[in-house]
Amino acid sequence: MILPTYVYGHPVLKKVCTRVEDFDGVAELIANMWDTMYNASGVGLAASQVGQPIRLFIVDSAPMYEEEEAHLGIKKVFINAEIIEEYGPVEKFEEGCLSIPNLRGTVERPSFIKIKYQDETGQELIEEYDGINARVIQHEYDHIEGKLFVERLKPIKRRLLAKKLEAMRKGKVTADYKLMFARRR
Repeated sequence: MILPTYVYGHPVLKKVCTRVEDFDGVAELIANMWDTMYNASGVGLAASQVGQPIRLFIVDSAPMYEEEEAHLGIKKVFINAEIIEEYGPVEKFEEGCLSIPNLRGTVERPSFIKIKYQDETGQELIEEYDGINARVIQHEYDHIEGKLFVERLKPIKRRLLAKKLEAMRKGKVTADYKLMFARRR
């Protein structure tokens, strides 16, 4: 089932998410998140982006690669993730976000990560990623920490986007997928 994507300005996006304790309860949410992400042509989605402030995100980075290199991408579920280490040269890359439709910005991130997480069965894993895979994971990890990519932009770029972000906060944005806005008081 396709769920609405919560948009910039909604308080759930700023919450530090809570640990998942009951793995039986997440299978349906994960399936719905895959449907939602693919419907919006995304490569990652955090549970908080669909209104569930839990430490869960999904990644399918294959579309970020050229067709002949798509096998380098990953398709994974990350539960209760903890980035142990970020290292290597800092790289710049233009990022976007399903919760911030139609806006992109250059974000600097370390090129390698080491991450501990649980898969959908509860098995604990520790893995290392680099390049695009590391970047997509870091972006989604930020979501479970209550951070958005626009907070990582250079101050001048944030100022240039301020009016667009404020309009988005007020519900003045459209996308080709279902959106959920914060209730206005």
